[in-house]
Amino acid sequence: MSTKSSESSDVAFKGLRGIFWPIHRFELKKFLPMGIMMMCILFNYTILRDTKDTLMVNAPGGGAECLSFLKLYGVTPAAILFMIVFIKLANVFTRERLFYAIITPFLLFFGVFAFFIYPNKEALHMSMSSIQAAQASLPNLHWLIPVVGNWSFSIFYILSELWGSVVLSMLFWQFANEITKVTEAKRFYGLFGMIGNVGLLLSGPIIIFTAKYAKSLPKDIDSFGVNLKLLMGSVVLAGAIAIFTYWWMNRNVLTDPNLYQPGQGKKKEKAKLSVMESFRYILKNPYLGLIAILVLSYGITINLVEGVWKGQIKIAFPDMNDYNMFMGQFSTWTGAITILLMVVGNNILRKLSWTKAAILTPIMVLLTSSIFFFVVWNGTKSTPFAPLMGVTVVLVAVIVGQIQNVLSKGTKYSLFDSTKQMAYIPLDQEAKVKGQGAVEVIGGRAGKSGGAFIQSTLLAVIGGSVSLASLTFILGPLVIIICAVWAFSVLRLGRRFSELTEGKASEAAPSKEESKSETTANLVAGNSKAGN
Repeated sequence: MSTKSSESSDVAFKGLRGIFWPIHRFELKKFLPMGIMMMCILFNYTILRDTKDTLMVNAPGGGAECLSFLKLYGVTPAAILFMIVFIKLANVFTRERLFYAIITPFLLFFGVFAFFIYPNKEALHMSMSSIQAAQASLPNLHWLIPVVGNWSFSIFYILSELWGSVVLSMLFWQFANEITKVTEAKRFYGLFGMIGNVGLLLSGPIIIFTAKYAKSLPKDIDSFGVNLKLLMGSVVLAGAIAIFTYWWMNRNVLTDPNLYQPGQGKKKEKAKLSVMESFRYILKNPYLGLIAILVLSYGITINLVEGVWKGQIKIAFPDMNDYNMFMGQFSTWTGAITILLMVVGNNILRKLSWTKAAILTPIMVLLTSSIFFFVVWNGTKSTPFAPLMGVTVVLVAVIVGQIQNVLSKGTKYSLFDSTKQMAYIPLDQEAKVKGQGAVEVIGGRAGKSGGAFIQSTLLAVIGGSVSLASLTFILGPLVIIICAVWAFSVLRLGRRFSELTEGKASEAAPSKEESKSETTANLVAGNSKAGN
């Protein structure tokens, strides 16, 4: 064991440095590039998230209610298909080539969409009159028809959704889990998120700037089309930086024995599993099943809240550039609050148990969601609160929803993501790669599709142009129940995580007899060398 690695695991940081920067100088070569990669990935994730919502919510005949149909019937099948392709490619490509093979097609599509597909949308999509006629004849599919009619927007939405699951949850975190030890993860992972969320702080002002610039253009110019080109150009550039950083790390960090030792701590590699065997493996693994419940719970709850919230935003900001501008300032606030929570969260990870750190996210989602649904419900009913709000009732719901989303996402990035990724570390290599891949893509998408299934079913059964805001008396109690299941699963997973990590620590620590034998052997070897 090298002196540096020993130092990194044994020395405790104190004072302000222990709070804000518990990183050794020699570790910067490994830590900073990972932070830059996450910053670029989150930068793109934020721009894509805000842009995809702007496109679909404001598409001809569309609205926030379309998102539940798109997530269920578009994103979920695409996620399953991608997971199958990913497992096949993982059996063929090396880890490095797999990264390039996955991320490059995403960036190519986003560039092509902005510069070629969107400018020709009118020739490619159904006309507004055709969409409205189809909605009138098929009222139960009222919100599904715009998803089909604006098909290129739907594809953009699907790939933007997959960016978060595939590039961030799978490619980045699998790489991080592969090259990071548990002792390093306790110090690194919270700070990865802190540096990564600088991407949110950067993306927000860029979205606001491009939207304002587009609104200043002459009226005969497609202002949002110009906005889209500027944003997607930024996405392609940030993606290129992430690819270069990954390439540099493979040649300068993974070759440094002080920072990475291939194969250290790995179990004997098992035979690679087929797709169906991988599914069965996950279903039979209770540990991975509990992680999947956490991912499912977050996806369902946040989807149920966001669907209602985004409908309120469209009412308050009907113009596409104004909608995008609002989402930009939302992303800025999310980045700022998240970085603040990262400082707190990183110290929570280091000083509290895994269970106590992980359970804070469902508690935060439960409290903030309950307040939001209460405000929206009062805005749709004749209650004593509604007259006081008057015509600003929608704006109040938008602001309260923004606070809910900022705090929920800040807690997710600062605690949920870090504790979830730490939960994978004690697993063997097979479970880390294939098990994590299935949990992240299928679990994450199933979480969102679960919320989408609830919303789309309610909308289809009722039919017509009913809004999600009118269904808060159903959605609110569901969120409370799911958060309770989420918290219970955290408690169970926490016990299993402690058993695994303590078991590995006891295996790694030599017994007294082994230590005594090793010491005697070293003395004998030393005397032998001295005699020679």
